[in-house]
Amino acid sequence: MARRRQAITIKHVAEDAGVSLQTVSRVINNEPNVRPAMKERVQSSIDRLGYVPSIAAQRMSGSRSYLLLALNDRERTLADWRERLGTDWVDQMLLGGMLACDKHGYRMMVELVDTHSDHVERELKAAIAALQPDGVILTPPHSENPLITNLLARAGIPFARIGSREEGPGIRMTMDDEGNARLATEHLIALGHKRIGFIAGPDEYSLSGWRIDGWSAAMEEAGLPTEELCEKGDFGFESGARAARTLLTRFDRPTAIIASSDQMALATLQVAGDMGLAVPDDLSLISFDNTPIVRFTFPKLTAVDQPIAETSARAAELLIQAHKKPLPTEIVNVPGALVERGSTGPAPGKGGM
Repeated sequence: MARRRQAITIKHVAEDAGVSLQTVSRVINNEPNVRPAMKERVQSSIDRLGYVPSIAAQRMSGSRSYLLLALNDRERTLADWRERLGTDWVDQMLLGGMLACDKHGYRMMVELVDTHSDHVERELKAAIAALQPDGVILTPPHSENPLITNLLARAGIPFARIGSREEGPGIRMTMDDEGNARLATEHLIALGHKRIGFIAGPDEYSLSGWRIDGWSAAMEEAGLPTEELCEKGDFGFESGARAARTLLTRFDRPTAIIASSDQMALATLQVAGDMGLAVPDDLSLISFDNTPIVRFTFPKLTAVDQPIAETSARAAELLIQAHKKPLPTEIVNVPGALVERGSTGPAPGKGGM
């Protein structure tokens, strides 16, 4: 029976090159205080032995851990996973963050934390002690939880706050929610719609208010009413169905609706069908997020494509560079785009031949 090949470690490299472990670590981490001849000697041993640097080896330099930690909402994430709802926020966050980390020899890990829990500080302290991350990426609603942001600030750990514009420590990052809502609204106005409903997210997310601001500003500039055209949900399907039913049973119902999540848009599509309303002939519909499921509905949903991967990648890049340059103090904004599909069309009475 063939023996399993022995794993090559940093010790083997040090012995082969005749240098200390610290010298090998400095070469691996590309630190400046290594003579070119010594660097070439160590690199020759690495190449000859086929050694692949590990996080443990990189950490030996003592200055960095080469790990970034991303925090996501535990309750909502687990609920989506268990229900297999097809949302891909975490997937996109990992896509952007992990690829950015990989370019710099970093690793990205995700922890699920319940921001409503009394134990949030204890959970976060335990994660930080175990992983010793060089930086932390906070997603909503964690990005606006002072218990979390103050703890990281006290610990001196650089962090990015996605979905937060509040003054304070950390990198403030947005995905231009206000601009994206304006973009969606202006698209419907251009199609001749005058009564455009909006299904917003919960108040605990600042971005919910930003999206309302973008919608209402576009409506106001066009001289269109907003009264009784905005309802709130919690980003979930059931809340979207309730909000859509409220809007569509009003006497002067909207001819178009923008929903602040794909789940609430799917619910609106179902409610419209139950009421005998055809999309887009009787009702145009735009969603936020652009997760995979919107391409498998009938009709396929026009959606605001949230740049989650791009924002996560930008956050990772800034945190990795934090040991070289100060964090940006201005808001870092990564705009989204509107992907047009079959759920939007001319307002009723505007599309005749």
